Amino acid sequence: MPSLGRLHLITDTRPGRDPLAVLRAVLPVAHTELVVQVRVEDTATDRQAYELTRQVLALCAPYQVPCLVNDRLHVALATDAAGGHVGADDLPVAAARKVLGPAAVLGATAREPASALAAVTAGASYLGVGPCRVTATKDGLPPPIGVTGVRAVVEAVDVPVIAIGGVTAADVPELRATGAYGVAVVGALSGATDPVRAAAELVRALTC
Repeated sequence: MPSLGRLHLITDTRPGRDPLAVLRAVLPVAHTELVVQVRVEDTATDRQAYELTRQVLALCAPYQVPCLVNDRLHVALATDAAGGHVGADDLPVAAARKVLGPAAVLGATAREPASALAAVTAGASYLGVGPCRVTATKDGLPPPIGVTGVRAVVEAVDVPVIAIGGVTAADVPELRATGAYGVAVVGALSGATDPVRAAAELVRALTC
């Protein structure tokens, strides 16, 4: 299984966003800690998800940055991505592990200790835990769990916990103090005026 970076960049494919431009900007300054999660809008076709994943993989390959595919595990398999990530409404973790095989990276979403433990038992390599704060990057999210919620999950499992949901570099010290391994971001990079500077600040906060 590829080593897991502390900064997960989730592609932002909402109208007006350019996920590949953001990735090109961020890779040179963040590649040592980067994991890229390809996430597309629910209305995107499998072909669109496949093509975006292929482009992301091509950009990441020179930097040896692992790429995961959210939700659409068949796209992860078809593109030879490093693995995938499943949310609460996607395939159960055990089924996802069966699809991807034992060597792939498999992330799962959790927000409290019981579901986190169940996901790890079923084969999750790491957990995406949140949302930490209110965020507009995805519809239908449950209320934020805050730092206290992240800490509760960290204390319950023995796999890396990646905090997600409205996270910025300013939040990283407090999240790291909970024992969280890293953070996943969307708007903190895709909406940044200077994504290079934003990525550098995130990496600095995660590694200091």
